[in-house]
Parts: sequence; C-alpha cells; structure tokens
Amino acid sequence: MTSRSLRSRLFMLILPPLLLLSIFLGFWRFEVAQRTSETLFDRSLLAAALAISRDVAISGGDALSPSTRDFVSDAGGGELFYHVTGPGGIYITGYAYPPVSGGRAGEDRLNYTMAEYRGEPVRVLRMRESTTIGNLTGDTIVTVWQRDSDRNAFAAALARRAAALIASLMAALALVVWFGVKIGLRPLNDLQDAIQHRSPDDLRDIRRPVPAEAFGIVATLNRLFGQVRQSIEDHQVFISNAAHQLRNPASALLSLAEVLPDVSDPQERRLRERELIAAARKSARLANQLLSLERLRYDEVPAFDTLELNAVAAEVCSDFAPTVLSRDIGFGFEPCTTPLHVAGDTVLLAEAITNLLENALTHGGGGLTAIGVSTMVEGQFAVLAVEDDGTGIPEGSAEAAFERFGQLSEGQGSGLGLAIVKDVLRRHGGQAELVPQDKGLIVKIKIPLSAPTVWPAVPIKGSRGP
Repeated sequence: MTSRSLRSRLFMLILPPLLLLSIFLGFWRFEVAQRTSETLFDRSLLAAALAISRDVAISGGDALSPSTRDFVSDAGGGELFYHVTGPGGIYITGYAYPPVSGGRAGEDRLNYTMAEYRGEPVRVLRMRESTTIGNLTGDTIVTVWQRDSDRNAFAAALARRAAALIASLMAALALVVWFGVKIGLRPLNDLQDAIQHRSPDDLRDIRRPVPAEAFGIVATLNRLFGQVRQSIEDHQVFISNAAHQLRNPASALLSLAEVLPDVSDPQERRLRERELIAAARKSARLANQLLSLERLRYDEVPAFDTLELNAVAAEVCSDFAPTVLSRDIGFGFEPCTTPLHVAGDTVLLAEAITNLLENALTHGGGGLTAIGVSTMVEGQFAVLAVEDDGTGIPEGSAEAAFERFGQLSEGQGSGLGLAIVKDVLRRHGGQAELVPQDKGLIVKIKIPLSAPTVWPAVPIKGSRGP
C-alpha cells in the first residue's frame, strides 16, 4: 500500500497553517485599512473645515479661495460638501441644507458624527469658532461632510492591495516549499537509487553521506544488512555441517544395502540386516534433529500449555528405558514428590529430555554403568537432572558442548543433541547447567514454574559438583 509522497505530506503540513494565518492577517489588514481610512478622511474633513473657516474670515463671508475650492472638490479621493453659518446662525456659503444628525450637536469645538444626506450615510464634521464678520461677532459654524461609501471604497482598495500582496507571498512560499522540499530530499532519492542499483548479494553497510534526519534509517538498514549477512552465513555453515554429518550415515546405508544381496549365510544376513536397520535409524534420527533445529530457529514462539514436568519426564524415560537396559546399563527415574507445573510444549520438552539421555548414553564411554533421571524444585524453577557415571566432559567445555556440531570427541554422536536442548530452553525461558563430577556428569535443565519468558540467550553454567 503506497501513501502520499513525503514532499506532499510536508506541503500539506506547512501550507494549511500558513493559509489560515494569511486569512487571519487579511481580516486584520482590512480592519486596519478601515481605521486608516477613517483617520485619513477625518483629517481631510478637518483640513477642509479649517481652510473654509480661514477663507470666510478673510473674505468676510463673500467667497472661498480657488485653492480651497480645488481642495474641497476632491479631498481624500471623494467629493466633499460644506455649509457655513455666521454669528446668529446666518447662512453664509456652501450647500443650503446640511445633514442633520440624530443627536445633539453639543458645544464642542470639533464634533464628528454620522448622518444621512440625500439618502446616503455621510461622515459629518461640525467646527465651531468665534469670528467677527462685518459688525457682527459670534460663533461661526463650519459643517463639512463626505459620503461614507467613498471611505469604504478607499478602505476596500487598501484591503485589496494587502490581499494581493499576501496572496503573492503565499504563492511564492508554496513554490519555495514545493521545490525546496524536492531539493532537500535529493540526498534520500540518491540513497534510494544507490540501494536500488545494488545486486541482491551486496549486503555491505551503506556508507553514503546522508542528512542527520535520515541517519537513523541508514543505521537501521545497516543493522538489518548485518543481521541478514549473519543469518546467511549461519545458514550456510549449518548446511555445510549438515551435509558433512549426513554424508557418513548415507555412505554406511549405501554400503550395507550393496553388500546385503551378496550375503547368503542366514546368520550373517540377519546381522547385516540389523546393522542396516541401525544405520537407517541413526540417519533418520540425525535428519529429525536437523529439522528440529531449523524449526526451533525459524518457527514463531508457540502457544504454551500448562503441563506437569514429572509426567513428561516419566513418559520419556519409559520409552527410552529399553534402549538403555539393552546395553546392560542401569537406569532409574526419581520424580519430585510435588507436581511441577510449567508452561511449555510437551513435544519440545520431550525432545530435549530425549537428547539429554542420548547424549549421556553416547558420550558416557566404555565405563558407563548407570544413568539416572530426577526432578526437583529450586527456587522458582522446576529442575530436571540427568546424571551418568561415564567419562564426563573436560572442565571449561560447557559452551562448546551446547554449540551446533560441537562434538568434544571424534566419531561420537552428531553434535546436535545439546544444541537442540539449548534452543528448547530458550523457547521456554529456561537455562541449562553442566556439573562435572569426579566420575561422570550431571546435566540440569531449569524451567520457570511461572509463565515462560523468552530470553535472548540461554545461560550455560559449568561448575564443579561436591
């Protein structure tokens, strides 16, 4: 499933907040334009009123100067109207009927109000001054007004200019973000191309310089490449060792099968048949162990059931006892007096116990006379111990004994038994312990009595017994 490109995501993350901000700035700029328009037009009204008052005083009310008329005709971008009365309210000049506001004019020298003139809202300034015209002395009232629509048109023009400027900035910013992100992501595109052109066998670390934000991705990829390399190497080593281990049993089977048709003596034939069956069993056991190792390595962690370790051990010992006793070796099982309930897989645990018994039987040597199995409790662990009185193992060889194909002596066993035990215990959150004796060896496996926890590695201890 593909998602939007990183550039599109960044574009959508950056632009919408800026767009909202630009809308907010547009409203704010419109309000500022309104206030600016009101201030400018009010000052224009005041300037016109002062000019008219001056001309009235100079001319004695006869006429306005040409400069004042030009100013009044087009002040502040809109038509301006005026009305002047002298002392006693005598009409002097201007438009005959000024607008009348709803409230009282008051006695202020300057008074700004809103009114209506010829059906249109207007802004009105009344300026009161004491003057002398001829032989009359009193208040001269200059009334100046202007259409409110002219003010709004001026404010709208200011707002449109601001909106055009903001829109231009947003468009420029969008282009910068779109192409800037593209340029900024170029190192990642180069990295993609470099990885894409690699051969499937090239698992070397990536050493290409990348931005700091992509360093974690590259480090993760390098770690993954290292794990894949290690997995491939381990798999190749396993296949090589497995092929080597299977070669000898397969050769023995082939030799026995080729010789068998030429054997005419019944007793000799029965002996060869038994040897052939034993070799076939050995090959089958080795193949099963190899498959078990691979299944333990790659299968997911199974869903464990609650089982009783004494019962599992008793069943395995019962099945294995004829093999041990057939070689005139003593065999015994001492279960714990209390139930040992653990969370685990019956098949895996049975396989681990079987491998411990086979390991003791195979590596016990010529002096092996007895194998004993016992279960007990140690702290929070259920413990199963397999003890033999054979040759044991050299001190310090515990780690090697649990490695795959880690044979401590030539020509005996496959070197897989304890490796399987190690993997089974890893699945069950347990641990293994080798306790060399003066004569023989004790191998202990410990499984938590509570719910299992998968450990990253199985602790293997080597210690001297009493």
